[in-house]
Amino acid sequence: MEVKRNMAEKLSDAARTAALAELTEWTALADRDAISRLFRFKTFNEAFGFMTRVALKAERMNHHPEWFNVYNRVEVTLTTHDCGGLSELDVTMAGFMDKIAD
Repeated sequence: MEVKRNMAEKLSDAARTAALAELTEWTALADRDAISRLFRFKTFNEAFGFMTRVALKAERMNHHPEWFNVYNRVEVTLTTHDCGGLSELDVTMAGFMDKIAD
């Protein structure tokens, strides 16, 4: 089965500023056009459950996070490689992660 590629466009400066104003827990990275957030959970099981839910969403979106997990922490970086920076896909994924982490 062929996977359909996302034809994402890089956010304009105004759209990027607006998105970051809404995504208050996310930080713009200084060295690349990406955002990051550290999620902390009570247990490894909660962290892994979070990652599983995100993985299912990522497959549906064909947009996958860069992440690192140790015990109850999940460090996430979002960027869209196809357009070389932040896109609406990243904003959507960040919003989804924020919603399910609460």
